[in-house]
Amino acid sequence: MGSPIEIANRSAAQASELPALIRQYAEPLPDLHSSAFAELFDRYGDARVVLIGEASHGTSDFYRTRAAITQSLIERHGFNIVAAEADWPDAAQLDRFARQRDTSAWTQSAFTRFPTWMWRNTDVSRFIHWLHHHNQSLPADQRVEFRGLDVYSLRNSMAEVLHYLDQVDPQQAQQARQRYACLSPWQDEPARYGLFVEHGNGGSCEDAVVAQLNCLLGKRLQAFGQDHEDLFNAAQNARVVRAAEQYYRVMYRGSAASWNLRDRHMFETLQALLHHRGPAAKAVVWAHNSHIGNAAATAMGWRGEFNIGQLSRMAWEHDAVLIGMGTDHGQVAAADDWDGPMHIKDIRPARPNSWEYQFHQSGLDAALLDWRDPRQQPLRDGLSTLLLERAIGVIYRPLTELQSHYFQAVLADQFDAFIWFDETQPIKPLSAPGSASHDDETYPFGI
Repeated sequence: MGSPIEIANRSAAQASELPALIRQYAEPLPDLHSSAFAELFDRYGDARVVLIGEASHGTSDFYRTRAAITQSLIERHGFNIVAAEADWPDAAQLDRFARQRDTSAWTQSAFTRFPTWMWRNTDVSRFIHWLHHHNQSLPADQRVEFRGLDVYSLRNSMAEVLHYLDQVDPQQAQQARQRYACLSPWQDEPARYGLFVEHGNGGSCEDAVVAQLNCLLGKRLQAFGQDHEDLFNAAQNARVVRAAEQYYRVMYRGSAASWNLRDRHMFETLQALLHHRGPAAKAVVWAHNSHIGNAAATAMGWRGEFNIGQLSRMAWEHDAVLIGMGTDHGQVAAADDWDGPMHIKDIRPARPNSWEYQFHQSGLDAALLDWRDPRQQPLRDGLSTLLLERAIGVIYRPLTELQSHYFQAVLADQFDAFIWFDETQPIKPLSAPGSASHDDETYPFGI
């Protein structure tokens, strides 16, 4: 790939040729509901893990296309796990509905913390209802799962562990409450816990949460051979508590350390899901481009950060497929600040020295580019260029877009394929429940 400086030196000359090259190798996107669309993505059917990104957390075109790809991989190629950049306990409510384990309406209580619209929207709801219907005809042990990968649900994950133990082992529940008592004062403001430990005189709760996790893992071994879905859920919630305790301490030591801890947790959760499902497990991952694309090919990696995409590439090599998405202009659902209200915002046309600008100049409305095949080598060579890439999270600040939302990336090494939409529309949120927000956990990008 060469060093960033070497890449930059040849970037300007190559960029002038990119629009024509992109246009030459692009495959137009058929209608999402057509058989031609499903056939276009059959090429990924043999993978173990397909990771599908998005350039924002508030764009309907990304959500709908990702859902359509996932449906075709489930129906035509036996994928049986959908793992999202979402909190484990909240995703578990959608999972119980999707797998017929609970018929209650998840929309009443799931994803109530900021940003509610990221998963409480019509596109996600439509997919979950499709999954519910798809699973109806399958035996219970073959139904497709919907799982959360993220690390932020400290309060809810502690509550889930305690609820499980109250049902199966009240004595252990009492011990768990004693262990979690260390964190309980901070469960609604976990960032203050990290500040208290790192810069105050407070003691760490690490030993207590690790002890509780080990206790649940030991219980899982005792239950080997039984139906242990509820125990698996409780153990994973205990893992979230352990990771969250670490995250809120580490976040005060620097952005790279906290980012790496979060993405390692998400990757290890994905590994745990595949192991739990067994040898036939095949997963689709939904997350932002900044988590999905190989960080080693971006400015993130050059400053010491890694992500799910990079760890997946290292673990599964070509059995992991990394797919990015992008847009030039349109509208997006996003907030001005953390914990602020959602707005529908106009997306500024892409900067001239960006990947999005090169795709816009190609004249394509909606297309797939895939450069894994050796016959696509000219395309790969052209995309082995250093340009800016835009990342809009749940916060979008157009006035400071260059500083807030762009980073350098070599597209050919960041992804295996890229889906382009020249103009995009925002997601539509479901009716909002009463919000219960946490501190600014992923400022400034919210990704």
